[in-house]
Amino acid sequence: MENIYTKHTKDCKLVKAQPRTVEFLLNYSKSLKITEVKGIKFESNLN
Repeated sequence: MENIYTKHTKDCKLVKAQPRTVEFLLNYSKSLKITEVKGIKFESNLN
């Protein structure tokens, strides 16, 4: 498995995210609530 991921590292480029994208993802993760009842997980967005 190690060889699969190390062969093509020269083709990878670092992508910079815009500040508004990072802010959106952080706010979304703060508003996401996961509730587990009797082994079943429910996801709710608190917006």
